[in-house]
Amino acid sequence: MTTKKTEAEKAAEAQANVSPATEIDASGAPQQIVPDVDLEHPAVDNDPRARTTVEQNKIDFNDPTLSGREAVEKNLADQAKK
Repeated sequence: MTTKKTEAEKAAEAQANVSPATEIDASGAPQQIVPDVDLEHPAVDNDPRARTTVEQNKIDFNDPTLSGREAVEKNLADQAKK
């Protein structure tokens, strides 16, 4: 038996029309515009880097050529130079 869907059900199941990201934000996140997001809504953090330091915002890329121990030693040595 086939059941007819209401217009609301059809709309809820419709594929989103959101374009893929073409740029990366300063935060390192893909920049993708979702048109119906309310940036003022309390559940949305529209400024995730507020009240953070420069040190907290450094992007730390893992070096796949180093072992975990070597990476830690390198990071400690780099910090000691500062």
